[in-house]
Amino acid sequence: MKNYHYPKIPTAEITPKHLFQARRKFLQTSGGAALAALLPQPLWAAGGFGEIKKSEFSSDESLTPLQSVTSYNNFYEFGTGKDDPAARAGSLKTRPWTVSIEGEVKKPITFDIDQILKMAPLEERIYRLRCVEAWSMVIPWLGFPLAELIKRAEPTGKAKYVEFVSLHDPQQMPGQKSAVLEWPYREGLRLDEAMHPLTLLTVGLYGEVLPPQNGAPVRIVVPWKYGFKSAKSIVAIRFLEQQPTTSWMQAGPREYGFYANVNPEVDHPRWSQAKERRIGEFLKRKTLMFNGYAEQVAPLYAGMDLARYF
Repeated sequence: MKNYHYPKIPTAEITPKHLFQARRKFLQTSGGAALAALLPQPLWAAGGFGEIKKSEFSSDESLTPLQSVTSYNNFYEFGTGKDDPAARAGSLKTRPWTVSIEGEVKKPITFDIDQILKMAPLEERIYRLRCVEAWSMVIPWLGFPLAELIKRAEPTGKAKYVEFVSLHDPQQMPGQKSAVLEWPYREGLRLDEAMHPLTLLTVGLYGEVLPPQNGAPVRIVVPWKYGFKSAKSIVAIRFLEQQPTTSWMQAGPREYGFYANVNPEVDHPRWSQAKERRIGEFLKRKTLMFNGYAEQVAPLYAGMDLARYF
């Protein structure tokens, strides 16, 4: 595909050697084990997933460093500061973990995380991430197309939308003691968006399992939409006939629409979306329509007024 190819780097080598060695040394020191849950863990530690497939959808852009990816996060369940998730997410227990499939499906079912991990071959996909706050990253995610799970659920003819519900547990997620949003966090996609090959059911990053602050143990990544559309720490996936009201739509309907497609021509009411700040870079860069994925996803919105349906 145009402008996309898989970098000729083995997955195991993506995490820089000095970071791997530093982590090992850290864990050997007193107190290191207590903080280990906040670091991404090697895939073999979670049971071994075999070969990671290469993906034709990967960007060839420079990766955002692992340290930035795991320490600069929006995850309001742990607080509204960018460093709050990394500081507080150690309380999240990711085993046992289940995801229920509900609503307009022929096969309602509950999967545990280990079943999900074995559902389809894992792929590494290097995607651009564009936050609605006008900053961005490039992250090597691990997962498989969400469509693989959806096919197993067999949506009925009434299913037009998919809603994602995140964990609600204020003991594990202290940010939920705040009324900044109505909990649990809810996001949604149109069914055809959820089925699109780019939409990734995600279980890892940088060659390792997701750390808690990045949405462990399972999240979605929708790379052509603003980052808040990619629901984290999912416990339920619901198939609906009517468009759901998502958490950010409820909190600010004038600012956060259902679609939230990256669009440099439609500004946020409080700031421009024409440019973005790539984490680790000094100068801003132009924001690309659909975050650079227009060739793949623009047909989903043919004939729609994207300023009205923002």
